[in-house]
Amino acid sequence: MLLKALPYRLTVSKVEDISAIDLKKEFYFISRTDDEISLVCKTEDTPLKTLEREDGWRGFYIEGTLDFSLIGILSKTSRILADSKIGIFAVSTYNTDYILVKEENFNRALRVLSESGYEIQ
Repeated sequence: MLLKALPYRLTVSKVEDISAIDLKKEFYFISRTDDEISLVCKTEDTPLKTLEREDGWRGFYIEGTLDFSLIGILSKTSRILADSKIGIFAVSTYNTDYILVKEENFNRALRVLSESGYEIQ
């Protein structure tokens, strides 16, 4: 399985309302529930006013479009990282899964996944 590393730093934050988010930016994830609006974006694109934020994330994604019938892809990847004591923040899109790890664990995460048979780009 091919993993592609994202070339930028990411921030995970909570915003008061969606109007704080610049929807013209090229990379972001927004989730909204009854309790919160969460945003994952490039660190430099994080709104100035957030309710909470955590900087220092890096990410990679599974290359290609994942069929919905495939089972266990994210769980296998997260298990390998958990066995190496690396926590994750996962986000899924229609096509694929993105996995974020803290910046200090990024190179080690890619190394242990490579050692487990993943191809890294």
